[in-house]
Amino acid sequence: MFSKKKQPPIKSLIAPGTRITGDIRFCDGLRIDGEIQGNLMAVEGQPSLLVISESALITGEIVADHLIINGTVRGPVVARVLLELQPKARVEGNVSYHALEMHQGASITGLLGRIPVVADDKPALKLAANNG
Repeated sequence: MFSKKKQPPIKSLIAPGTRITGDIRFCDGLRIDGEIQGNLMAVEGQPSLLVISESALITGEIVADHLIINGTVRGPVVARVLLELQPKARVEGNVSYHALEMHQGASITGLLGRIPVVADDKPALKLAANNG
């Protein structure tokens, strides 16, 4: 359904039991199993993947290309390409996304808004009745 580009490898891990206070800027892939109090910002212009595991707690803003959440996020979320909300995802904040995949059990307390399609983007879906 969505054009699945090759995702960047996960090169960094914030392990369970680790607590970081402060903003984090990252590129490539990052997995969080611990706790972050601060903003998580992927470098723009480089592919990014952020995985927030079931045991993770993030308090702050998150911006990444491909974002997979299965833990708790307290703050706004921006997924520039794809947001995947796994069954145990809990998001308390506004969510902006280009494409969204939400599993049964995931919850969002906040507003959902789709990031507008840029003129160069191809539509994610084509209507069957549109034969042109």
